[in-house]
Amino acid sequence: MEEYAREPCPWRIVDDCGGAFSMGCIGGGVFHSIKGFRNAPSGFRHRFRSSLLAVKSKAPITGGNFAVWGGMFSTIDCSLVAIRQKEDPYNSIISGATTGFILAMRSGLPAAVGSAVVGGTLLALIEGVGILLTRWSADQFKPMNPQMEDPSQLPAMQ
Repeated sequence: MEEYAREPCPWRIVDDCGGAFSMGCIGGGVFHSIKGFRNAPSGFRHRFRSSLLAVKSKAPITGGNFAVWGGMFSTIDCSLVAIRQKEDPYNSIISGATTGFILAMRSGLPAAVGSAVVGGTLLALIEGVGILLTRWSADQFKPMNPQMEDPSQLPAMQ
């Protein structure tokens, strides 16, 4: 479980927030470059310029949105670790649901509950796949008992 051998909680929040910002900027850069290229007037120069402008203006916003989500998720996760006194997959699932709920609260209670269900379900799927992969890969490293042949059953040597 290398996931749980990370930085201690106060620093984990900053680390996850920065990592989420980076992922959001990179993913947003790719997404907005394609979107800017497709929505530009014809001509390679116009398309390239529009793509670059879209990345410059929209990728940091996407990165910031990811950073907010990652920071809130880590804060809730660390709070659950402090309250429950254990680190297990339930913390991540509850953190995903709570983060989805809090971030969608401005849209009203039905949207917040829907986002909580989606966030909890996504994190449950991610944690479940992680547990399955860990168990599957652990079977490869189990020691096997060698099958020893009974010496009395061996053919006689001449």
